[in-house]
Order: sequence, then structure tokens, then C-alpha cells
Amino acid sequence: MAPSGYFDSPWPCEDAGPSRLQTPHSSTCLDLQTGMKLACTSKRTQMSTMTVLGAPGEVFLLTHSVVRSYLGLATSAQVSRIDPLTLETLECSPRLEGGPMWPGGMAVHANGYIIVVYGRYAHKLNRQCQTVASYELPVNEPYNSFVVLGNGLIVTKNLSETTPAQLTTLHPDSFKLASSDVACPEASIARLSAHGNTVYLVGVSCVFRYHWDKASQQLVRDPDWEFHYLQNSTQSYGWDMVIDGQHGWFMDNGKHNYFMSMLGAGIHPAANRLIRVSLTNAQSHQSWEVSGLHHGSITNPPLIDVKRRIVVGYDSANRHLRAWRIDASQKCNEDGVELSPLWHHENLGAASHMLLFANTGEMCVNDYSRFNEQVLVLDIETGQEKARIRTEGFMQGVVFPSAGWHRDFYWCSMDRLARIYVSSV
Repeated sequence: MAPSGYFDSPWPCEDAGPSRLQTPHSSTCLDLQTGMKLACTSKRTQMSTMTVLGAPGEVFLLTHSVVRSYLGLATSAQVSRIDPLTLETLECSPRLEGGPMWPGGMAVHANGYIIVVYGRYAHKLNRQCQTVASYELPVNEPYNSFVVLGNGLIVTKNLSETTPAQLTTLHPDSFKLASSDVACPEASIARLSAHGNTVYLVGVSCVFRYHWDKASQQLVRDPDWEFHYLQNSTQSYGWDMVIDGQHGWFMDNGKHNYFMSMLGAGIHPAANRLIRVSLTNAQSHQSWEVSGLHHGSITNPPLIDVKRRIVVGYDSANRHLRAWRIDASQKCNEDGVELSPLWHHENLGAASHMLLFANTGEMCVNDYSRFNEQVLVLDIETGQEKARIRTEGFMQGVVFPSAGWHRDFYWCSMDRLARIYVSSV
């Protein structure tokens, strides 16, 4: 079942839920067996960001414009309902007002409406992709998506390396402010995460969290939970946090110069790190280098397999992908956890958000070399490659895949949308 606040589908939003576990809310899987392989249907797109699933058979695609941003002009987004097999456009929204360019976000809310945040606007659409309401957000900067709390409220924030983040909360029905905006202590690049009615924010040097206070009808910062993850380090800011119920996991050294791909895109000379912080005691935290190589960098979260207690991290700039087993100590809040190495691919170009079919342990990642994006399925416990397929994309995907309805999944890579499915031929 999907998290409270979201429509009950296998994949109603980016990463399948605000905890960013990147696994569908159903028993769906690929179940690749000997003799089976992957096949692909793809089409050229303009800056595709994500697909999400609504009712059975419904697939919605979010795209946005980009060329106007190079001219200093406002950009816009668009939502399409597509055929789940052919990817043909069935219905399409009008151009959705945006402004400053950055890949936005989309979700099917529990109330049945589609919510989009792009640029400095939030939009509410019906399932025929027609606009019902719009809201202009307060800061003239791009807002990088949103989370829906367990109570149904929509929380978003601006993206900036310098301007302090500002949390805006919208009511899903009236599509007006549900509370006054909340100023955060520092800027934030990463997308928000949430668990229940608590929002997690990865700032450019610290992580914070905010609880929805029912009495005051306001997000309230937790004064006892804060972690300065860049203290005494030379790395740059972190990206999105994954919430596994006990810990928050994310990676740092997120500043880069991505254009076509993340290959060699790292800016800071340090190695990028996988970072853990306890949800009960922010003073319990640890970090591990992913590849140990200079100029390591990423633009997305790690992958956590809660069932198998596995964490997967990567260094996109240096083409490293590795997994550890999470061995919790008896004094977790004081001593942290121990990570035991499971497997390590030293020449694999993973950069996108990932997808885990938890029922079978099949994880989907991209592998990029110059102008050639391929997507492969790995066994998360062994790292063994089960199958791979070329998407025909020229750019390396750094955005969002989703599960599909028919032993398949969708892969977005800015210039290409691909449906990847199991074939016995």
C-alpha cells in the first residue's frame, strides 16, 4: 500500500514515496529467469523527469522546456498521460507556468488529483491532465519538487546554494497556504524527504527536520535533531536522504558540472561519501568513502534494501558502484552500524535514481559511456548482472525511473523515455 497522503498505486510519486526507498508498493517484479532478456520501447522526449502510476493502466509523464532558460526566459512544464505499452501520448496538459528551470516533481495525491511543482509554481491537475488550480510560490527560484505528509499536506522548498531554504505548505483541496512559510537556517540543494508528518531537509552543510504541529498548524523545527555533516571535511553539499525507519542515508560531494553526463563531472578534489545519521539521535552518525578516488561526485540518493539490510552507494564521476551489508550493533545510537562489503563494480556508470524490486532483489541502474546509456538489472545481494539493454539515450539519466504495470519499468534520461520489459525471445 502506498504511503498515507498518496494515491494507492505501486508508484504514485518520485522514488515511490517520500522516504525515497525506490521500491514499488506491490509484489510486482521482473523475475528474470534463465533464457529471458530485456527488451525496450523508447521515444525521444524534451527533458523528461519522471513517470508515476495512477489507477491500473494509468501512466503520467512529466517533461519541461529548457532552451528558453539559456535566453534568460521563463520555462514551463507539461504532464502527459501515455499508453503504458507504446508510450504514445493519450492526453496532454497545457503548458504549465514555471519560471526558473530545474527538474520538478509530480505525484498522484490521495485525493485523486495530480500535483506538480515546477519552477516557482505548484499546479493541481485532474487525471485528464487539465489544470484545476495553480499557486505561485514565494521565492523567485526553482522549487525542486515536494513531499506529501501523512496528513495529506504538500510541502515544497526553493533550491539554492546561497538563499536560505523556505518551506511552503499547501492544502491539497483548497490549494492555498495551510500555514505560514518557514525559513530554514541555510540553503538546500537536495530534495525533501519525509516520514509520516516529519520533513527531512539536507542543507548545504547540515541536516534538519521539521514536525507538523497539529496544535499550531505549522511545521516546527526539531531543536534536538541536527547534524553538521560537512564539519571538518572538504566535501561539498549532500543530495536527497533515504529514510529507512531507523536511519537517514545520503551522499555528499554533490557539486558537479553535469552537462551530458556525470562522467568526470566532480568539482571538489575529495572522494564522495556515504553518510548515515540516526533518526533517534543525530549525534550518532558515520561516513564511508564510496570509491576513495579524487573528485568523486553524485547527484542522487543511495539505495537501501530494508528487507535484506543492504545499502548501495556510487561515485558517478569515477564510475564506481558498490554495496554493503548493514550490520546493526546493539548500541546503535552510540556506536552506529557496521557495513560489511558485499560487492563492488569499478567500471559502471550509475548516476540516476534507482529502482528496487524488493520481492526478488532485482535492482535497476544505468550504465553510461559516451552517448550510450544502458540500463541493467543486478542481483542486489551478489551484484551479478542479470540482463541489460540500451535505451538509445545520448544523455546519462540523473532523474527518476518508475515501476510499470506489466513486468516492466520506465526509465527517464532527459532526452529519452524508455519502457523496459521482460522478453523470453
